Order: sequence, then C-alpha cells, then structure tokens
Amino acid sequence: MRITCLHTAASNIAVFDTAAKTLGLGPNVVRHEVRADLLAAAEQAGSLTAEIAASTASALLALARHADAVVLTCSTLGPAVELIAPGTQVPILRADAALAVTAVQAEGKIVVLCAVKTTLAPTSELFQAAALCANASIEVQWVNGAWDRFKAGDINGYLAMVAQAADQAYEDGASLVVLAQASMSSAASQVTAGPPPLSSATAGLAAAIQAIG
Repeated sequence: MRITCLHTAASNIAVFDTAAKTLGLGPNVVRHEVRADLLAAAEQAGSLTAEIAASTASALLALARHADAVVLTCSTLGPAVELIAPGTQVPILRADAALAVTAVQAEGKIVVLCAVKTTLAPTSELFQAAALCANASIEVQWVNGAWDRFKAGDINGYLAMVAQAADQAYEDGASLVVLAQASMSSAASQVTAGPPPLSSATAGLAAAIQAIG
C-alpha cells in the first residue's frame, strides 16, 4: 500500500507521519509531496482561482500514477479535487472532506477553526454540505493573526493561538471543535476547556485506507 499526501506546508509531513503511526501504518506507506507555491498563489490571488485549481488537479493526477491513493491535505486547495473525474482508478481524496464527515456525526454546535483566510469559503461550503445530512449546526471561525505567526516561523505561538481559540469556542457553548487545517493538529493537546478537537490528518489517512479497500 502506498498513500501519497500533497501538502502546502512542509511541517505537515510530521503531522501525517504521526497520524500514520496512530493508524498502525508502516514507515514506508505514506509518502509526501510539498507544493507551497500553490497555497502562496491562492493567498496572493485572495482565493482559489480556476488556474490554481487546475494546477492542483494536475499535481494530484501526477502523484496518482505512483500511488494507491492520494490525499490533498490543504483545505484552501480542496475544491480542486472536484475537477478530477470520479472514475479515476486511484482514489484522490480531500483530508478535510473526511474530517467533515466525521465531525458532523457529533450533535450540537460544531465550531470549525481556520487559520488561513482563503480557506474560510471552501471549508464553510464543505462542512455545511456535510451537516445537511446530520443533526449538527456548523460555525466556521477564523483565528485572526494565527497564520501570520505560522509564516513567521513562530509555530509555538501559532499553536497557542489556535488552542486559545478552541478553548474560547468551548466556553461559548461548542459541543465539538474541529481544526480545519492539518497544520493546526498539534494544538489539540493544548486544549483544556473541552474534548480534544478533531483534526484532518487521521481522518484523511483513514479515508484513504478505506478507499483502497
């Protein structure tokens, strides 16, 4: 089995390797490709443009030639998967889509946290669609300033801001907090006001395993 992840931040490699170990996958099962330029282009444009989506889809299809499943880990680029024909031989999945399906199984108020502003729209659309088939309400929140910390290399500060936002969401009545971006995953262990937030790495890889069959 070979699962290839397409990331837009190199730091997500460790996040997904940790998730792979949690799922009992061997050290050579999950491979990684980093395309930071794709997210940078979307941030510069202010959204995922048709051109960037097409470039992302091409990158995913290229990775699929040498994998049993491909997981796109960037929530901003997620809608690019929709450009790929559903009949492709190799499953190409969005990590955040698997996360959304898992999250809406919980009832009550679900707060979804995002750090990158360009992911607010695609994440909202994804989670609201998942919630249509569930007894859950979705509220997507932007952790203003967190991504600036990340880009400046202050990862600890970034994670602290995410954890603080999660704690605040629980204090404001959330029944479950979801960390929409893989880069946020390590903040889950710092949350104290409620259950550990869900994150996309484990959900995405589990979905890939299931798709491979």
